[in-house]
Amino acid sequence: MCLAIALHSVTYARPVEDTMAQRTLACTACHGEQGRAGPDGYYPRLAGKPAGYLYNQLVNFREGRRHYTLMRGLIDPLDDSYLREIAQHFAALDLPYSPPAKPDAPTSVLEHGRKLVNNGDASRKIPACTQCHGTALTGVVPNVPGLLGLPRDYINGQLGGWRTGQRKATAPDCMGHVAKSLSNQDISAVSAWLSTQAVPGNGKPALTAPPKPPGAPDIQCGKDTTAETSRTPSDAQVARGSYLARIGNCALCHTARGGEPFAGGRDIKTPFGTVFSSNISPDKHFGIGGWTADDFWQAMHHGRSRDGRLLNPAFPYTSYTHVTREDSDALWAYLRSLKPSTRTNTPHAMQWPYGTQAALWAWRTLYFTPAGAASTRPAIQDSQIARGQYLVQGLGHCTECHAQRNVLGGLAKGAQGLGGVIPGSQWVAPSLYRSEESSVAGWATEDIQAFLRTGLTPRAIASGPMAEVVLHGTQYLTEGDATAMARYLKTLGPALATATAPTASTTPAQSLPPTGRGAALYDKHCAQCHGNAGEGYTKAYPALAGNRAVNMANTSNLALKVLYGGFGPTTAGHPRPYGMPPYRLLLSDAEIADVLTYIRSSWGNAGAAVPEFDINRIRTTSAP
Repeated sequence: MCLAIALHSVTYARPVEDTMAQRTLACTACHGEQGRAGPDGYYPRLAGKPAGYLYNQLVNFREGRRHYTLMRGLIDPLDDSYLREIAQHFAALDLPYSPPAKPDAPTSVLEHGRKLVNNGDASRKIPACTQCHGTALTGVVPNVPGLLGLPRDYINGQLGGWRTGQRKATAPDCMGHVAKSLSNQDISAVSAWLSTQAVPGNGKPALTAPPKPPGAPDIQCGKDTTAETSRTPSDAQVARGSYLARIGNCALCHTARGGEPFAGGRDIKTPFGTVFSSNISPDKHFGIGGWTADDFWQAMHHGRSRDGRLLNPAFPYTSYTHVTREDSDALWAYLRSLKPSTRTNTPHAMQWPYGTQAALWAWRTLYFTPAGAASTRPAIQDSQIARGQYLVQGLGHCTECHAQRNVLGGLAKGAQGLGGVIPGSQWVAPSLYRSEESSVAGWATEDIQAFLRTGLTPRAIASGPMAEVVLHGTQYLTEGDATAMARYLKTLGPALATATAPTASTTPAQSLPPTGRGAALYDKHCAQCHGNAGEGYTKAYPALAGNRAVNMANTSNLALKVLYGGFGPTTAGHPRPYGMPPYRLLLSDAEIADVLTYIRSSWGNAGAAVPEFDINRIRTTSAP
């Protein structure tokens, strides 16, 4: 996966408050103080809902069974354990409910809704809502939510989502089945009646489900599969392959959201169209179960499929060609140990002629030479640094993002590690050579190692696509391999940083001075976490004063971070990261431009002003 923004700083302020309330400010910015519910009725109440239900919904957003771009981007870097802790935090809150809405629907509509909620419709095999959500409609622990205290529009939207398939659950999807049995009139009546009902007592969910009424239809709902643990390989070669697949981040690209592991189907955006990752499970017909170790080596080393077909370089064989045959065979042994999947590969959606074999042949002729050919690169004598180079250039495939590419997607000559816009996105992977971007040549080895394994040091916090890299890949590095990578990265200094850095169409600061509104917006939305003087908080919120990412010429990463927010990655060394709320719906393009211009020109920062046009460009052409 891609390497991208890491927020670097010089100094931090005092430690921040160590509470879940502080960590989840990214959630309550939209869902209201303490998760009481958003003021516009669009964001539902979180406080007091069953923990199992909240957890399942967080997982559903992350895995694509529920669709909301801001939610998905916010929690993508979080693992199951932290999602469960967030759910338990909000479930434990005991807060009063707001008064119910006054009825604004005809009495006949309200009565129809009441009957469906309490009795269902046996003739259409529609169960009563009370059959699952409890006789008081306050939910049932651990996984069933209450239906009261919710705005009418929200209930309409959720039932509509179930009905159209936009919202799903693990199979069997009982709510999807029920919603598809309801008419538009049914949904309108149910939401109208529910929204007018007061929450009884303390609104706590019931401890047990009510008994099934005589003649009521059976309902089967999907189980929570996210708590299942995967098998640990025992064979030494398979175990080795499992480790290599982890640090190479193979599963992330070869697993569709919510799909079977390694079954492919994940969409990978490129400037030339969309590539869909392939099924690399050991199924003989749909995966690579019919391949041999030689076939797999051919794909890794030469970028050719089993039948000799040229592979699209979205599969980073330009880096994997550096992987040794021994490691390739270990990866192959591990993949053969997995559960086969019968998922059919999705055809690529490439613009003509980029996906043709002729175009791929021409591209390879210009930009790809398999490892082992004559090399002018001097050998590294230090074995540990050489190991780090192997990991960075091979399985780590860092160059695939941290490099400048030309209009055909080829690496510019001598531009490996010099930074560039990540293909198919607006994120910028900073230069690994430039001290003003993301060079770590001046860092202590232990700080680099900590960043790779935890995503966090006193100097930096992983963010954006880099958070995914840490979450799914580098946090699993052994201490020795992390040290090796750190020592190699320290050798990448400014001497090689000669190419032009990626730039954005920013206006010089003196021609677009920060407005008073920028300072006021910072005070209202930013100072609580980043400090009144941009000093930040230790290992929680990055300092903005002297921050290299803040001062970069290209401001795309800053705009994306403000628009979409997000958490740092959850890792064994930092299991409870703090989050930043998305401001896409809270601030206009002009307001974001003003506050970023203020930040880039304050506390010693010397970045150029950010025009409103740049924010609009990012907003309309990007996703987290």
